[in-house]
Amino acid sequence: MQTKTYAGIPEEFGKLETSKIVLIPVPYDGTSTWQKGADKGPEAFLDASENMELYDIETETEVYKQGVYLANAVTENSSPEAMVEAVHQITKSYIRKNKFVTIFGGEHSISIGTIRAFSEMFTSLTVLQLDAHADLRMEYEGSSCNHACAVYEASQTTNLIQVGIRSMDSIETTVMDKDKTYFAHDMAMDDTWTDSAIDQMTDNVFITIDLDAFDPSILPSTGTPEPGGLLWYETLDFLKQVFEEKNVVGFDIVELCPNKNERSSDFLAAKLYYKMLSYKFKNEGIEDDFQSDFEAPKTKSNNSKYNEEDEY
Repeated sequence: MQTKTYAGIPEEFGKLETSKIVLIPVPYDGTSTWQKGADKGPEAFLDASENMELYDIETETEVYKQGVYLANAVTENSSPEAMVEAVHQITKSYIRKNKFVTIFGGEHSISIGTIRAFSEMFTSLTVLQLDAHADLRMEYEGSSCNHACAVYEASQTTNLIQVGIRSMDSIETTVMDKDKTYFAHDMAMDDTWTDSAIDQMTDNVFITIDLDAFDPSILPSTGTPEPGGLLWYETLDFLKQVFEEKNVVGFDIVELCPNKNERSSDFLAAKLYYKMLSYKFKNEGIEDDFQSDFEAPKTKSNNSKYNEEDEY
């Protein structure tokens, strides 16, 4: 029986031991408050990926040949807290294997676990959030692991930079660093925001993309669409610049809420993921040593709850 691979790539490019990239699906939708269905996002993304051309015209590369290992999905859903901890540990276990780790959700609460793992493993981490919503609540509906709290912990433990924000609660203004927040209405009037945002980043950057960052005219299939969002090429231009100027150590993409009658959103998500990989590895030959382009994780602090040899 043939092993399922990312985008239907040949099995030789989907083996863990030889792949430089790991993709972890997290089909979780336990705390969303409007349109449900983000738990179906990873499956729709993977299906769309199988129908995508694998030659990237812009970078003139076929990044899948770097190896993309499709990990088992994280299916823990007994509680938001248990899900976050499961994502945290499995993400960390693959970082320790010196892989470029990527995650596809699921609702945005999964990013609490992914960001926690990367923050523990990389020094001076910047978290770059592309999102319509601030997601800075300390707690929501009785849990600190709610989708509305997706980057609160990051705001306390990392250098958080927020891009595309156009919806938030007044309480979040007490947490937000407005000097590192790029509101959509300001971005529409000032094209210098990209340089400003990059100037505020440290060398190591983790990117978290909530797909509602995009304008619903190009991506309607998300749980909480907001008008006035990012468009395709301006987003790619910004991301390409980040990948060129910084050491992007990993990323996640969340909040695809598929609609069987509207498949273009699924395909945009698939294309976005592949474009980001293409930017990351565009200057790396197929036989190059991965370690040369990927900074080794730092040693964990002594107060960490987990031992280095722990595995999920």
